[in-house]
Amino acid sequence: MYKIVEKKILNPTVIQLWIEAPLVANKAKPGQFIILRVDEEGERIPLTVAGVNKENGTVKIIFQVVGGTTKKLSYKEAGEYVQDFVGPLGVATHLDGLKKVCIVGGGVGCAIAMPIAEALHEMGADVTSIIGFRNKDLLILEDEFKACSNTLRVMTDDGSYGEHGNVTVPLKEMLEAGEKFDMIITIGPLIMMKFVTLTAKPFGTPVTVSMNPIMIDGTGMCGGCRLTLNIDGKRVTKFACVDGPDFDGHKVDFAELMNRNSLYRDRETEVTETHACRMEAMGKALIK
Repeated sequence: MYKIVEKKILNPTVIQLWIEAPLVANKAKPGQFIILRVDEEGERIPLTVAGVNKENGTVKIIFQVVGGTTKKLSYKEAGEYVQDFVGPLGVATHLDGLKKVCIVGGGVGCAIAMPIAEALHEMGADVTSIIGFRNKDLLILEDEFKACSNTLRVMTDDGSYGEHGNVTVPLKEMLEAGEKFDMIITIGPLIMMKFVTLTAKPFGTPVTVSMNPIMIDGTGMCGGCRLTLNIDGKRVTKFACVDGPDFDGHKVDFAELMNRNSLYRDRETEVTETHACRMEAMGKALIK
């Protein structure tokens, strides 16, 4: 069992937890993930490591409430426990030799991008961060990005905070103005990462994308996170959990990915609604 030592609500659907797991905290690097189970009967879900504190042996995870398991996890409070917390897993983000980098995060993907930005800042790299959200109410981690970025651009789709538009708008402006980045690292919804990659392509700028959003099992057994890369004219199958989660964005077949990702939507909705009905019934029973 792993103790939750701190809980923080970042926005109406995004929650931050610090969990006591000293072995994981001692080894985890930016870009890696853990697998947890909320209880003995729960499913395993992969969540990216959003930070570590080696001194007190804790690991930070940030998650969005989107399905049955994350809903159940959101009910946990500081002082309570989760059943399993295994990691670190996956290949850490390659940062060696990078001097000037643009970090592009979208929504809860910013939680994955932040430790990478922090690591680059500590290495002395020039970090430009672009973070995007649908509206002001969904904004997370602005202060954290300010602390580790030489330049920060905050975007909202509706213009309710920061600049009006999506993350590709300032990225295109900078590239057209002659900015040269050693690498663009983008993490967020698949559609966002696709268009960040397309924006960078005419300028010949390398792009690293995180396939964390498509992981399910996290160990390579289920095959749900497989993706196709176009390498030297050949289509090569990879798995996000064991070969990634980071890949060259210019080689990823995003159309195939987004099509497969939509296959789970109906089942996830069904599970979430069933869980919500059970919780409501339990609540009414307790009131009686």
